[in-house]
Amino acid sequence: MSKAISLTRYLLEQQQHNKLPAELRTLIEGVADACMHISQAVDKGALGGILGSAGSENVQGEEQKKLDIITNEIMLQGNEWGGYLTAMASEEMDDIHTIPAAYPQGNYLLMFDPLDGSSNVDVNVSIGTIFSVFQKPAGASKVQTQDFLQPGHQQVAAGYCLYGPQTILVLTTGHGVVMFTLDRGTFLLTQENVRVPEDTKEFAINMSNMRHWAAPVKRYVDECLQGKEGVRGKDFNMRWIASMVADVHRILMRGGVYMYPWDKREPEKAGKLRLLYEANPMSWLVEQAGGAAHNGKQRILDIQPTGLHERVSVILGSKNEVDRILQYHQEAKDPAA
Repeated sequence: MSKAISLTRYLLEQQQHNKLPAELRTLIEGVADACMHISQAVDKGALGGILGSAGSENVQGEEQKKLDIITNEIMLQGNEWGGYLTAMASEEMDDIHTIPAAYPQGNYLLMFDPLDGSSNVDVNVSIGTIFSVFQKPAGASKVQTQDFLQPGHQQVAAGYCLYGPQTILVLTTGHGVVMFTLDRGTFLLTQENVRVPEDTKEFAINMSNMRHWAAPVKRYVDECLQGKEGVRGKDFNMRWIASMVADVHRILMRGGVYMYPWDKREPEKAGKLRLLYEANPMSWLVEQAGGAAHNGKQRILDIQPTGLHERVSVILGSKNEVDRILQYHQEAKDPAA
């Protein structure tokens, strides 16, 4: 790239080519600005007194880190006055957050996980913010929880911001995947037309849960572990960071398959990851980059949500590997997902 292109310039050019409404452009800039503030908070670490537990739990009963609460407030306060939103929903809140009547109202709904992988904060491993944007349903006078329960294929923007060695914003608006790197207060375009290789020799899963998996997942992982002496005829590497943003970013950069499947410890639950805040935006990003994403039974983006904090099984990444795992589920007598 001969000349660095800022996020603002890129979005303006997308708008000029009728690929991006002006209000959605402003929304993305607002989210990016909030992510810059989160990056600054994360950078301070122990110096800012932001490490450790907050002594509270979120709606899922999970321990909240101090940064979970701080980053959630940054996302709320940074976006509620911009005039582009009707309401927001967060993994860290029980209910939706409507835009105060004193602020200008917009036509979009924003959902986010303010700090994915927050269990890694205290050990300085890459974490991130995930976001998803939908249009407010036409004709809706007063926003309700039901307005957020739209299938993932209706997203109009999605992405994440990775806080690692560099702060990187990854974005799709339905026209492929682009990446921006933060440089002295400005996100600069560093990669366009991101593509996930269709084949891979790498998989990501928490192997400590192997005894709890359904048979199709066990079959796939067993075949990978057999290496070139097995039915796959090639050696595989395993990676697991326990931060979905970091694991998905690696897949976008060099391919692979990410699995957080159903397991029998909580058989009544469809999975662990949140459909609205994690699975939908990440699945759309991966699909826009040429990959695939499903829950073992169906395409994730076709799932009709039934609740704000609904959980799902997630299998995403390089298309041929994801398709193989789906085939194993279809062949199984009891294809749990």
